[in-house]
Amino acid sequence: MGRYLEETIQSVLMQDYPNIEYIVMDAGSTDETLAILEKYGDRLEFHSSPDDGTADAINKGFARSHGSVFAYLNADDIYLPGAISTAMRSLAAEPDMGVVYGDANWVDEGGQLLAPYPVRPYDAALFSQECFIAQPAAFIRREAFELAGRMDPNLQYAYDYDLWIRISRLFQMRKIDGVLATSRMHKENKTMGQRRRVLRETLRLLESHYSYVPFQPVHAYASYLVDRRDQFFEPLRPSIFKYVLSLLVGLRYNAGRPFRFVHEWAGVISLEGLARRWRGFMERPDR
Repeated sequence: MGRYLEETIQSVLMQDYPNIEYIVMDAGSTDETLAILEKYGDRLEFHSSPDDGTADAINKGFARSHGSVFAYLNADDIYLPGAISTAMRSLAAEPDMGVVYGDANWVDEGGQLLAPYPVRPYDAALFSQECFIAQPAAFIRREAFELAGRMDPNLQYAYDYDLWIRISRLFQMRKIDGVLATSRMHKENKTMGQRRRVLRETLRLLESHYSYVPFQPVHAYASYLVDRRDQFFEPLRPSIFKYVLSLLVGLRYNAGRPFRFVHEWAGVISLEGLARRWRGFMERPDR
């Protein structure tokens, strides 16, 4: 991620909020990362040593920090101007709020806009269906992060999602106005480059927290098993086979609530839609 790091650093250092303690945790990079960090050594604190993954690195960085509000950025994400001041004003106005989060944009390798991140207004119940918070645009009170148990270092991909669920059971969270950050989407990041593991860990997370995994994440995982499409740059393509496979996968992850999943699964597509897709499958020239 060295080629993105300087832009990330500058996006923090150029914020107009005066009280920023900036700590960079590096796992022992062998690219240009250390040279870049040394260049800014008088304006940030950095540590380079092995860790047990991103969640572990975040916990280690938090343990070194002192501020009452905590946030973290991946090496390829950036804050937009005024992001921290906007978040801090909101937190100051609502002292009992555990997390505030704003809007964010997905950008490509060159920083060009791809699409707005699908952020939603806060609804704790919605976490049982999806993760609707853009992590780079989220700011957390220290107390909330501590009481929720910090990051789970056993998670390698869905640690943000897990954290939001745990905090939501202890504190209020609120969406605030404004686009605060960008999240860079490219084949080298963990979300895209290790798609199967990301989707599978999400299923296990939902199973652990809610004892039920809904149709949409199950279908996403089943579809990836079939065609290996990343479902971002390569949109998900529904098919009868994927739909049927999602029933088998869903029953595997919902062994304790099979009838609930079958009911949800059956309600996703009408008989007319199923027949239309079957006809399309039968008429395919490559059959």
